[in-house]
Amino acid sequence: MASGRIRWDNADLMTFSSQPRLAPVPFAEWDDDMRATLLSHLRRPERYLSGAPDAPPMPVVLELFANHLPLSETFLTFTDMMAGDQSKLEPRIRELAILRVAWRTRSGYEWSQHRRMGADEGLSEAQLDALPDEPSSALWSPAERAVLTAADEMIDSFAVSDETWAALTSSFEAAPLFELLFVIGGYLCLATVLNSIGLRGDISEAS
Repeated sequence: MASGRIRWDNADLMTFSSQPRLAPVPFAEWDDDMRATLLSHLRRPERYLSGAPDAPPMPVVLELFANHLPLSETFLTFTDMMAGDQSKLEPRIRELAILRVAWRTRSGYEWSQHRRMGADEGLSEAQLDALPDEPSSALWSPAERAVLTAADEMIDSFAVSDETWAALTSSFEAAPLFELLFVIGGYLCLATVLNSIGLRGDISEAS
């Protein structure tokens, strides 16, 4: 993965599960500010701008972000930080947390995009396949099990339990632990926004 960029791609050209509740702004209608802001958060923007017959379409998620440029610039900068040189959290752990959020929230977009990214960061095929299951599997280390449990608890109870917190603090120092909480919370936010807009997809087909 390129430093400082989450892969805001087309997630297998995922489309809306129905008519979107909030219409994307087509790339052809972007003004100069939209282009300057949103393209700066795209990995290899030249692929999309080449005009070649096989050039991919602009990611629909970025066309959604074009609806509110100041908010989008802030959020995209936040996610870029978590994939960049300033990140304190191991990329493999970041992807593990995001994928658990994606599965639990039934976010087809997040699942499709980050399953590939998780594999790139070292999650095995068996681990990726086990993500929908309870985190008690022997496939997971104690630290990984604590990450999965923390994601579940933040989704279900809006907070990490004392027991899970103790497990996390035995594996992570303060800065990566703080970042982990924002990864879970940030991608829970993104999943609920995209699901509510209609960019949901069939997560069973992505697994």
